Amino acid sequence: MEPYEDRSPRRPWVVGVSGASGTPYAAAVVRALLAAGEAVDLVVSRAARLTLLDETGIRFRDAHWQEDLRAWLALGADGKPHFEADVSDVRYWPAGDLAAGPSSGSYPVRGMLVVPASTACVAGVALGLSKDLLQRVASVTLKERRPLIVAVRETPLSGQTLKQLVALDEAGAVVLPASPAFYAGATHIQDLVDFVAGRVLDAAGVPHRLYRRWEGELGGASASGARGES
Repeated sequence: MEPYEDRSPRRPWVVGVSGASGTPYAAAVVRALLAAGEAVDLVVSRAARLTLLDETGIRFRDAHWQEDLRAWLALGADGKPHFEADVSDVRYWPAGDLAAGPSSGSYPVRGMLVVPASTACVAGVALGLSKDLLQRVASVTLKERRPLIVAVRETPLSGQTLKQLVALDEAGAVVLPASPAFYAGATHIQDLVDFVAGRVLDAAGVPHRLYRRWEGELGGASASGARGES
């Protein structure tokens, strides 16, 4: 038998993008993960492609995903190019590929961030439907006891969705509504997006500088004036 050689495997965060409105949240999370030196495996649902096209004008294509991802990540929440991101450590898996690496618990990942999470996605994960790769990876993440952060983006919430969110919480997921706060001194729509993205990364334990943290001083927001950078 050959001696065991310790080769640290690539351990990405899986970012799942569902069809809810809020593609700028997903872009901010992916940019911040890459800026923190984290690898990313990306799953974009079929419904999310339609939302991305509607919100940004970008057609996300399997055959040209790197080109389309760079164009997407370059955009700020105002629809204008503000950013540059190196996507060399991003691996993309089509939503219909149920044999993809992350569909198995033996595939090494740190956890999964579903940003944004639609109510249909919440229901599918809570019920264990695994109707596409996004739902399958979320179910695998729960069964393997890995971190699962679900950034639900819907309002108002029906009683049925609230029950499903409670079920996800009880299964070990972090339910994180896409609810921006204003104490960080937001002066631009991107500040509000970055706050939500920062809270997602906080839940995952990934360091970032996306927003100014509360330090117990009233009026700190007006004094800060500057946005955090990823």
